[in-house]
Amino acid sequence: MSHPNLVLQDYDASVAHFRTLFGAEILLDMPLPEWRACLLDIGGMIFELFVPPGFLLNSRIGAHYLGIEYEADMEEVREAIAAHGLGIIRDLGVALHTDPADSFGVAFEFYGGSFYGEGQTALTRPVKSEAYWRDEHPIGLAGMKAWTLAVGDADAASRFLQSFLSAEPLYEAERPALGARAVGLKVADATIEVLAPRGDGPLARELQRTGQGMRSVVLRTRDLEQARRYFISRGAPLVPGALPDSFALAPRANRGVLFEFAE
Repeated sequence: MSHPNLVLQDYDASVAHFRTLFGAEILLDMPLPEWRACLLDIGGMIFELFVPPGFLLNSRIGAHYLGIEYEADMEEVREAIAAHGLGIIRDLGVALHTDPADSFGVAFEFYGGSFYGEGQTALTRPVKSEAYWRDEHPIGLAGMKAWTLAVGDADAASRFLQSFLSAEPLYEAERPALGARAVGLKVADATIEVLAPRGDGPLARELQRTGQGMRSVVLRTRDLEQARRYFISRGAPLVPGALPDSFALAPRANRGVLFEFAE
């Protein structure tokens, strides 16, 4: 896993928010006519922000996760995309994005290189060490534990992810607070939790508003209560997380996107 891609409103306010609350640092600034983008280091992992100059075309669903990037061999990627009949909405040669309409609302991005490790040359500054984020930063972050995917049919999404990304089934569980069933799958070095509603409930209402797609990231913490105390001390409103023994930042206080935290 390389990084999640977020579509947000107001570039300067969004960067300032993540800097202030998380101690994020800009690793690469990418101003383009169609959007202002950057790579941020949060918790030893990268987040890419995309902010269009006008938010009108994104206003129906607001801030959201566009998708997620994986490091991969691009020849294998193109073969898999062709075999599954997926569309490509952006192709840079060394990287591409799948059409979210063909992949349960997720624009899967694939990149033939890496932004991590001593050999990378694409960033203006390197990602800070795991030890810094885990042991020195007051939240005690330790990278990504999982990301969640909201869909109408968990079994169909699971079959797709197993076929397309070689996902390995891990578990099935109930998420009563969301009125949802969960299917956990291992892909590369993180888990995807596929969530589908069981009748009416919070997740069903979310899907009615936004449609299928990436719902959240779940960040690891060294000590969940330490992280909780940190956010409370900063006046950040917290809500229950989807996973057991987790909490989340209320999206309204996090530029509209859902960050969850678990040990």
